[in-house]
Amino acid sequence: MLIILTAIGLLPMALLGVWSIHAASQYQLREQERSMLDLARALSSAADAELDASVAMLASAARAPALMAGDVDGFYDVAFRLAEAQAEWQALILTDDQGKVLFNTMAGRGAAPPRVVDTESLKRVLATRQPVVGHILRGARGRAAFPVRIPVINDAGELYTLTAVIRPDRIVQMIDRQSMPEGSVISIIDAAGKIVARSRNHERTVGGAPSASLLQLIGSAKSENVGTSNTLEGDTVVAAYTTLSHYGWTVVVGQPASQLRTAAYQRLAVYGAGILASLGVCIGIASLLSARIVTTIKDLQTGAAALGTGAPVTVVPSRIAEFQLIGAALEEAERQRAAQERERALLLDSLKRAMDSQEAALTRAREAGRAKDEFLAVLGHELRNPLSPIVTSLDLMDMRDEPGARRERAVMRRQTNHLRRLVDDLLDVSRITSGKLRIDAKQVNFADVVRHAVAASPQPVTLAAPPALWVRGDDSRLTQVLNNLLSNAVRFGSDDTRVSLTADGGQARLVVSDNGIGMGRDLLARVFEPFMQAPQTLERRTGGLGLGLAIVRKLVELHGGTVTADSAGAGRGSRFEVVLPLSEAAQAASQVAPRPASAGVRVLLVDDNVDAATSAAALLAQLGHEVRVLHSAQAALAQFGQYAPAVAILDIGLPDMDGYALAAALRRAQGGAPLRLVALTGYGQKEDVERAAGAGFDLHLTKPASAEELARAASLAG
Repeated sequence: MLIILTAIGLLPMALLGVWSIHAASQYQLREQERSMLDLARALSSAADAELDASVAMLASAARAPALMAGDVDGFYDVAFRLAEAQAEWQALILTDDQGKVLFNTMAGRGAAPPRVVDTESLKRVLATRQPVVGHILRGARGRAAFPVRIPVINDAGELYTLTAVIRPDRIVQMIDRQSMPEGSVISIIDAAGKIVARSRNHERTVGGAPSASLLQLIGSAKSENVGTSNTLEGDTVVAAYTTLSHYGWTVVVGQPASQLRTAAYQRLAVYGAGILASLGVCIGIASLLSARIVTTIKDLQTGAAALGTGAPVTVVPSRIAEFQLIGAALEEAERQRAAQERERALLLDSLKRAMDSQEAALTRAREAGRAKDEFLAVLGHELRNPLSPIVTSLDLMDMRDEPGARRERAVMRRQTNHLRRLVDDLLDVSRITSGKLRIDAKQVNFADVVRHAVAASPQPVTLAAPPALWVRGDDSRLTQVLNNLLSNAVRFGSDDTRVSLTADGGQARLVVSDNGIGMGRDLLARVFEPFMQAPQTLERRTGGLGLGLAIVRKLVELHGGTVTADSAGAGRGSRFEVVLPLSEAAQAASQVAPRPASAGVRVLLVDDNVDAATSAAALLAQLGHEVRVLHSAQAALAQFGQYAPAVAILDIGLPDMDGYALAAALRRAQGGAPLRLVALTGYGQKEDVERAAGAGFDLHLTKPASAEELARAASLAG
């Protein structure tokens, strides 16, 4: 009877244990499936990031001046160098608006290019004029690659398609970096259902179709799902997929189904063995139960104490119902404690992974920020270098003042000034986002700043301002604020721009109002955000990058002020108000008689950009100076002693020795003769100016330098 009672007493616990293990197994299985789906989403995002990077690189190359001017042969060299620089790119292909191949860098210059492969993606990019990623295909040599295509419209409105043929090596490497259990498989499939990359047998399966069961699973109506399928090798796996890539790619993560179920079977087996062992012990002890009641009580006391200390709990079976209940409660408490310990361990492990992932993301963000700053510095240098000879040539033409070219010179002057302002805005917004933008604050007559800015405006502006209104700030940055507001009014259709400056309760209040196109409420809420612009037509008649007002807000904030925008609606003009704290008037500076302009001097001009050097030399010669032009540091050192210049204007990015080292060498070679060193470079950030001063330069000029700046550079009066 005791044996029957013991068995009956153990049966509910056995069933409860089986149910608990089953529920825990199902929970763990769902968590593993969710983890697989999270990995598929992360890989999909990473693959999109790789494709976005390729699209961005193609878009940057497409802005090459040669292609913008329609010079296909000239653009070939740019494309060839870009294709050579990218390890995974097989070739760059340029086609016209009819899909005709203009060149293929893999075929070589002048060779008959191969026919277009994957014409469907080419037609799609011509029709949509949006970047398109084509299908994975194997070429004639058996190498797999896929095309990334972008539309290009040059300055003449001609439509081209620029295509990069890319091997999936980076995608394969991204997959190989994933840590997955043995027998798992990761696949990335393109929009045509062809395998782009695979963690198993990649070379044999790339370009082919996945298994039929996987295609059937992906073909369900859901954009993401988890289900069972077979691999190409015939293994049964639990597969999680996502189709959320904006390029139409699908990422699949599969794990052997047997691995997911083995743990549950093992727990059931262990638990069953434990139940059988407990039943045998209970049967053996039942006959001695009456004589061992005291021992049982002591054992239960020991078990309760063990539960409190975390030690294993051992319960001796008893034929007394109360003792059985106490023992069962202790065992259940031990199971709950063990489950809580397991959950705590899982939570700690998940927290550690999250912290590791966050740290990696922060590292990547810092690296991306550093790369962005370096890119913008190089971009500014590369854009300023070609601008320099253009601006200098315009200055020469203005000095000669040929009547027949005045209108053309005015057009070129406006456009070069616009391009220079775009470069400066890009670099300023980079300094804003990195926290490097600074102002040189001093006592400034804000009224004079406003009057000078209004006088320099290309269109008439109505001004109302007192004779003097003092603030503490940087006069050049305050001029930039007003220039941006006036330029904004002109670009958006104003022909009646009004500027007023007043003092109001300890504050200077500057109001710029216009009768241009105005703004709606949605635009007003975001008008000071970087790259935010009013809707424009395709010809972008108003131009700009949407950075001017963002820079205005940051500059005003650095001066301790505020800026607001208001508009009565579309077509009813805009009103911008800048408020700055007033300051005491500065003490009058002592009057110093201006120095007379220096006579012509010998100038040594060293620049590897032949056009920039030639135009600057011509302008200096027009100003009455004797100029010798050289294109390398070694030539400058060789002729320095013989020529004995009074002024040396040096480019920083020389091919054989940078300008800083050349400046130091010239200082050593000058002996007792006076020498004025001027740095003329496309790098114009604050750290570049400080480095030039530390290298011994007397003056730092940023390309393009104006005629006034070149005249000041050659002036011994400084």
